[in-house]
Amino acid sequence: MQLKRSTLVLSAGGLLACGGVGGWLAPTLLGSNRADAADAPPAAIAAPVPLGQAPNYRAIVAENRAAVVGVTVEGEVQTSARGAQPFEGSPFGEDDPFFKFFRDLPVPKGNTPTHGLGSGFIVRSDGVILTNAHVVRDAQHVTVKLADHREYKAKVLGIDTATDVAVLKIDARDLPTVRLADSDQLAVGDYVLAIGAPYGLEETATAGIVSAKGRSLPGNSYVPFIQTDVAVNPGNSGGPLFDAHGQVVGINSQIYSSTGGYQGVSFAIPIDVAARDEQQILKSGKVEHAKLGVMVQPIDQSLASSFKLSAPEGALVSKVDPGSAAARAGIEPGDVIIKFNGQPVADAGALSYDVGMLQPGTDVKLDVWRQGKDITVTARLEDASHEGGLMASASGAADHARLGLTLRQLTPDERRQAGVSSGLVVENSAGPAADAGIQPGDVVLSADGKPINSVDQLRSIVSAHKDVVALLIQRGDSRIFVPVQLG
Repeated sequence: MQLKRSTLVLSAGGLLACGGVGGWLAPTLLGSNRADAADAPPAAIAAPVPLGQAPNYRAIVAENRAAVVGVTVEGEVQTSARGAQPFEGSPFGEDDPFFKFFRDLPVPKGNTPTHGLGSGFIVRSDGVILTNAHVVRDAQHVTVKLADHREYKAKVLGIDTATDVAVLKIDARDLPTVRLADSDQLAVGDYVLAIGAPYGLEETATAGIVSAKGRSLPGNSYVPFIQTDVAVNPGNSGGPLFDAHGQVVGINSQIYSSTGGYQGVSFAIPIDVAARDEQQILKSGKVEHAKLGVMVQPIDQSLASSFKLSAPEGALVSKVDPGSAAARAGIEPGDVIIKFNGQPVADAGALSYDVGMLQPGTDVKLDVWRQGKDITVTARLEDASHEGGLMASASGAADHARLGLTLRQLTPDERRQAGVSSGLVVENSAGPAADAGIQPGDVVLSADGKPINSVDQLRSIVSAHKDVVALLIQRGDSRIFVPVQLG
């Protein structure tokens, strides 16, 4: 089933992982009394809880608390002979009184021990545990604490940083396990409950609802995150998110916060994604993701109007990697991918997820909108791991007012440094272009998907538009289509 996704735009605050090496909190210690569960396959789709009836949270906690574990990690970081830095995770930051006292004292060069914590949950009775990759990444020692206070040294079987999932193994038998749900069936408004050890507070259960599905977060294109209003804090990372029937629907992973603590927005990795990773890691010790070889961006109404799309849907291609699967299939910057293997592409995040969840070598069919025409291409996916006065002249005065850019041709050295064969460099930006975010030094590569080789060519395209033109802008190594409302 195609997942509906939406793009998250962050302003103040930021995304924080909720556990991992370097934490300053006490170790997690969970307690419980269940010992009668066994491995269970993913459950069938359960009926929703009747309207007006809350789930039995007491029963959910009683059933599953023994399968939730604490994960403590130890590692080392290199330090240089300079002033001390704020304690990572300290709620006081640079206002920490100890930081102020020690910051001017030299720190011996060498390795400094670090400690961190997180949560996890048992998915197989022989000791297979799921948690977050960021909890155990770079850890030298990982310890798992069970509900009955037994402790085991854990082996990291594999991690997938792309989805932030890790699989651990402890030498134990007949352990209690959780039941897995079909996270694709989860809906906005459904009840959910988290169990973990925020700030080292054992056996903490917090509840809420699903706030949104298919969230795209910065730096993670493979995961359609579940957004909830469940209270999740440092130490909850890697812990389970349960639905109203006591089945795991996700792994708590990140929070949006400007303070370092819970502010009503938390994110979980869908269990369908984690289960796929688990299967591959148990089989080969690694996770493979496919790639198409394009940089894509969401389409808003302005871009949809510029590209003559009937609705702001699909994934707009802003860059095609040379020699990639997309390049071999004939995909070009300015194309809008509207269907992937026959399924509509809701937005850029949906395409990234659909591609990333496939195996390298898979053949896919892409329906593309190009300059007002529908075309269909086939691409064989690769392994992701290998991985305006339009001119300074009086004749251009009218177009200059409409666009607000002063442009010139790139020199051969500039083309070589930018890695492009053509384009115009922005010398000055004002009016509509400046309002759209275009800056001096940016390179205009195309307009409405058509490569720009001269100022006259861009002037011709602009003169044919009444309202908006989409410019492909390169800034450093990044490319993005920018809709400019014409003056």
